[in-house]
Amino acid sequence: MDNRDQTLAELGWTRFFSEQLSAEEAEHCSPFRVMAVHRGAIDVAGERGTLSVSPYIPGALPTDNHPTVGDWLLIDRATAQPVRVLDRMNLFKRRAPGDPRREQMIAANIDTLFIVASCNQDFSVPRLERYLVLAREVGVPPVVVLTKIDLTDTPEDFAAAARAIEPGLRVETVHGRDPASAAGLAAYCGLGQTVALLGSSGVGKSTLVNTLRGSDSIATQAIRASDDTGRHTTTVRQMHRLDHGGWLLDTPGMRELQLAEADTGIAEVFDDLIEIAQDCRFSNCAHDREPGCAVRAAIADGTVSQERYTRWRELTAENTVTPTYPKRRR
Repeated sequence: MDNRDQTLAELGWTRFFSEQLSAEEAEHCSPFRVMAVHRGAIDVAGERGTLSVSPYIPGALPTDNHPTVGDWLLIDRATAQPVRVLDRMNLFKRRAPGDPRREQMIAANIDTLFIVASCNQDFSVPRLERYLVLAREVGVPPVVVLTKIDLTDTPEDFAAAARAIEPGLRVETVHGRDPASAAGLAAYCGLGQTVALLGSSGVGKSTLVNTLRGSDSIATQAIRASDDTGRHTTTVRQMHRLDHGGWLLDTPGMRELQLAEADTGIAEVFDDLIEIAQDCRFSNCAHDREPGCAVRAAIADGTVSQERYTRWRELTAENTVTPTYPKRRR
């Protein structure tokens, strides 16, 4: 976490947040942004400096008021205790690993999402689709960042595969250890802007953060040569300040991203299939053996691949799981 003095605007404070404060809250509380989330504590920063406070707010359910990295938190100036989390511009979340009925918050109040993937055998179009669904559902502009271009003679082949997922998708290819190569990404990280990095382990997120910050303070690990698979190096969700005023939010690698409540995101990423399905003879067509199925016809004539259709159906089925929440503590 950065310890330099900063204004609220530099931390990402906007009118969206200031309009939420009541007169009483403005008199007794100060806004702080959640910089890092640890077990049992969170680091926050504001105009009055940095603090480490409890993430538990009296009387609040984890589902509606539990702070996550990127959140804005009101803290009582007299007691230095958190009072409430301000409403979010957006919230990234996923189904909790091991328990698809529950949700896990990833990050809040993001301006741009870097979806990081590497140019090696770990590159996966289905995984990119999942991250894009998440970005579209939340309403945050995504940028696919392809790293480790030094490991391939054909980085444009990987870029073309990513661009083919949806029209107009922004794709950047970078050598994560080369500041000149990564410099183009700085345009997304202006004063007060927050950029989150998502991707599986070993794709070079921590290396990229180090390069953009001009520091090697974040630990990195080499990938396994046998399968190009990386190991977890980031274990804490944390925001890192850049010299030109933006913030990078690194997150632990997530190879398995279980989606939650992503109807809109799925519809946007797979809009070609949604549009084709409207021409099916029956409105409740299951796209299996029904007569007049436009989707099966599109697969047969090569308009849509069987693989893309299968991924669409899998994500749609996964999205129907309804999460449950723990009861309020008494």
